[in-house]
Amino acid sequence: MSMEIKCPGFRAAGVAAAIKQANRLDMGLIVSDVPAAVAGIFTKNKIKAAPVLMDMQRVQSGSAQAIVVNAGNANCCTGAQGMGDAMEMAALVADSLGISRELVLVSSTGVIGKSMPMDRISAAIPRLVAGLSYQGIMAVAKAFMTTDTVPKAISSQGIIDGKVFTLTGIIKGAGMIRPDMATMLCYILTDAKAPPGFLKNALIAAANISFNRASVDGDTSTNDTVLLLANGVSGIQIESSEHEAVFQEVLNALCLKLAKAMIRDGEGVNKLVDLMVKGALTDADAYRVAETVGHSPLVKTALFGEDANWGRIVAAVGRAGVEIEPEKIDIYFDQVQLLQNTRWCGAQAEAEATEVMRQSEYALRIDLNMGSGSAQLITCDFSMDYVRINADYRT
Repeated sequence: MSMEIKCPGFRAAGVAAAIKQANRLDMGLIVSDVPAAVAGIFTKNKIKAAPVLMDMQRVQSGSAQAIVVNAGNANCCTGAQGMGDAMEMAALVADSLGISRELVLVSSTGVIGKSMPMDRISAAIPRLVAGLSYQGIMAVAKAFMTTDTVPKAISSQGIIDGKVFTLTGIIKGAGMIRPDMATMLCYILTDAKAPPGFLKNALIAAANISFNRASVDGDTSTNDTVLLLANGVSGIQIESSEHEAVFQEVLNALCLKLAKAMIRDGEGVNKLVDLMVKGALTDADAYRVAETVGHSPLVKTALFGEDANWGRIVAAVGRAGVEIEPEKIDIYFDQVQLLQNTRWCGAQAEAEATEVMRQSEYALRIDLNMGSGSAQLITCDFSMDYVRINADYRT
């Protein structure tokens, strides 16, 4: 069940540190009342920002208590100085809170290759600590936005042995989004108690049906981070397979909602499309088709133009590099069949498909009619605004 945004046992704050621009929230801090079990997943890009490298090491301990994040500067390709700056950010937060430095995780997002303005960051941290509040999570959701237009936060609840636990997630990311992570930062907080090993497996499983199935433009970033913290203040313990199944179900649903919220707010996005491929020989083949279609600029511009140009779709299917039978492809927009056995279903079907495409969200289904393999991808259109935003991102 969804609910108002709550993070039991977690305080948070956001401040304007003038990293990106004056008078805009651009630093955030989340602090658990007690050390929490932690799991994280990170970018698969071989170029990783300093905070990512640091966090990848620290989450191996299985414990964390605070996350500090900044927007406006990615702290990437900054060498030894960048790593030193990430560690200093963590140390400043830890010393202000009176906790171990190893319990602080750091995230950064923004322009690559610029040195961190540590004077502004160090000045902002005492203000963050002073502003910590149990109602402060939305300030963090605003503070780590880059080209996002709205803050994105979702809370859900589950029930174990008659007791309620809460899962809350905040997410940012609007461009450089594709499966296997993206220019996204996501923090998921729960008041349930669970071991780090279970949290890691649960997070990977949830990401594989959500964040790793979401694409704006087919690019990946250097700073992608998803962190899951479980502080146990509810008194609920995940300690049986039944408990694990309940927790996983709530986490899966939350991550899918967060992923869709991210794509809806993607750079220049007007259409969110649930792309489903079925009938492939294997799931892997289906996913390759979904990726090829979902990342095709020609398909994505047709989505923007509300043009049911099925020729672009079948052309993308044909270059996906998987086994197909060219005369067997069916294509549907929601329930409207536009293509049957790779033949156009006629003007009436196209008119109905065009009506579907005028919606802000709909499903595009491709059936290869060869086997039982299937895959899903959350994709979107390419608009003129996407080009405008990214043409002058640094200026």
